[in-house]
Amino acid sequence: MSKIDTRPEPPHNGSERDTLGGFLDFLRATIRWKCEGLTDEQARRALLPSELTTVSGLVGHLTYVEHYWFEVVLAGEPNVWSEALASDPDAEFRRALDVPLAILLDRYEAQCERSRHIVANRALEDEVPFREGVVSVRFVLTHLIEETGRHAGHLDVLRELLDGRTGE
Repeated sequence: MSKIDTRPEPPHNGSERDTLGGFLDFLRATIRWKCEGLTDEQARRALLPSELTTVSGLVGHLTYVEHYWFEVVLAGEPNVWSEALASDPDAEFRRALDVPLAILLDRYEAQCERSRHIVANRALEDEVPFREGVVSVRFVLTHLIEETGRHAGHLDVLRELLDGRTGE
């Protein structure tokens, strides 16, 4: 991780949309920050009993999560992972192990940019069909903050186990 923290600070006094987007963008930047300086071998190393909890696996999973919630749920686009996940519910974790970390991070950032574009002109109250009911843009943004924050915490632990580096 670089010594200079360049992650975007969420607004301290912004609108609800700006606050939600600000926290999500801070956490998205945290994912890259936690991965900076790791080798592909380190990123693929399983350090916990679950072999899926690797740096690469988590970046692959977060890329899928962004795709699913924004492109599939909010935008109604096809889930390009449906077939892979039908045969392996953890496909996004496993397939990431075959991809260099730099490419995984670039794909993650590109997916996040698509996600930002999808919500840019939608109201937080906008709803779309989801399972047996509906889901709002507000819910999706809040859920992604929770999901990305949880996995940023996993990356904290993995990074410390890999090379001793710690940090917010």
